[in-house]
Amino acid sequence: MNTKQKGDIAEQAVTLKALKLGYEVLKPIGDRLPYDLVFDIEGKLVKIQVKSAWYDSKKDNYVVDNRRTKTNRRQMIRENYSSEDFDFAVLYIPDLEVFYIMPIEDFISFGSEVHLVEAEKRQRKPRSAEFREAWHLLLDL
Repeated sequence: MNTKQKGDIAEQAVTLKALKLGYEVLKPIGDRLPYDLVFDIEGKLVKIQVKSAWYDSKKDNYVVDNRRTKTNRRQMIRENYSSEDFDFAVLYIPDLEVFYIMPIEDFISFGSEVHLVEAEKRQRKPRSAEFREAWHLLLDL
């Protein structure tokens, strides 16, 4: 599966979850915008960037690149997001059907990657752990 297909699956999973939570979901046409979906939550519009995580076997955790990826025919360009690009990133782990809901400020504060640790045997939880299934954060806007 290529990255576009993985992204489409993640968007559909996030859409289904949002609908089950009672949110309305809007989908922009094309992929020119810095966000993938818009949730209408009680009349408030929330811009969502969806990211699909992959498993890093060396580190025994899941990883999401927190940069924007632009491609043309010859090269792939990565740029950092700005705090104006969207309101929340929803990170999806397809293997586990788990979601991390991160405000933009937290999402862009990571280096180039966000590590999502699902293993139980750790002395301390990673910074990303507080965002696991944190759907309630969407209501705080």
